[in-house]
Amino acid sequence: MSSDSLQLALGPVLFYWTRERYADFYREAADWPVEIVTLGESVCSRRRDMKLDDWLGIGRELAQSGKQVVLASQTLIESEADLRDLRKLCDNGEFTVEANDQSALQRLAAAGLPFVAGAALNLYNPAAIGVMARAGMRRWQAPVEMSRDDLARLLADCAAEGLDAPCEVFAYGHLPLAWSSRCFTARRHQKPKDRCQFVCQKYPEGLALRSQESKEVFTLNGIQTLSGACQDLRHEVSDMAAMGVAVARLSPRAEGMAEVVAAFDAARRGELPTADPLALVEAEVCDGYWHGRPGMDNTRLTAG
Repeated sequence: MSSDSLQLALGPVLFYWTRERYADFYREAADWPVEIVTLGESVCSRRRDMKLDDWLGIGRELAQSGKQVVLASQTLIESEADLRDLRKLCDNGEFTVEANDQSALQRLAAAGLPFVAGAALNLYNPAAIGVMARAGMRRWQAPVEMSRDDLARLLADCAAEGLDAPCEVFAYGHLPLAWSSRCFTARRHQKPKDRCQFVCQKYPEGLALRSQESKEVFTLNGIQTLSGACQDLRHEVSDMAAMGVAVARLSPRAEGMAEVVAAFDAARRGELPTADPLALVEAEVCDGYWHGRPGMDNTRLTAG
């Protein structure tokens, strides 16, 4: 597979933005060189500014612009209200759903609906991928900590067993690492989770958590813990395509996302510039997991 055949996908916005910010972001994204856009609230059910109908409206506009639209389910289901919202999402009747937990998977499989398997489902072997494919999976995301070599072996094993569901790799953004029933951002502001006053909206790119040595180790995003640095695999897209990866996922950021998309689009066309276009985005970068090293490592910096 040539790298120019690799598709680019915008993942769901992981942070809590205002309605206006979502609308502006996706209005711009309609003209970006991405083939797939995943919409929806995948982190916290208390973020209620956007309803399902709002996401569907944005999805229809993006579909008219030629984008393939996917709706992401919530990763951590905590209540009956969450389940009711999940049922509505799965039964939307218009767009494919990305299943990010077993509740969504069960609902979609039972209804005979095609779905995308999110990285949180932790698919590590051909047997699990085969089960998902028979249940209706149309694409799957590799776990974010899976290395290039492990993924290459997994894709080869899948091909040997006749499993051809496309694979998607998290190629850019703060890596989603964990979810908790507790809200770290609310705790930072000394507020209970059920009366958080939506303080996470003050941090459109998350809340940095630093070590005693002032190194940004994690990014707190409500109940979600992300990596402190942004994974950046734009220099690896040719390898991804060669091993059979079909889609590179770019996780939205509040600022500089157009430049990020342009850089990855150039990379898949073999036109990486000498200068670093992502220097416009203020964040440390990492690629450690991809190279079988600690996730926070930047192997290009080490090699330099």
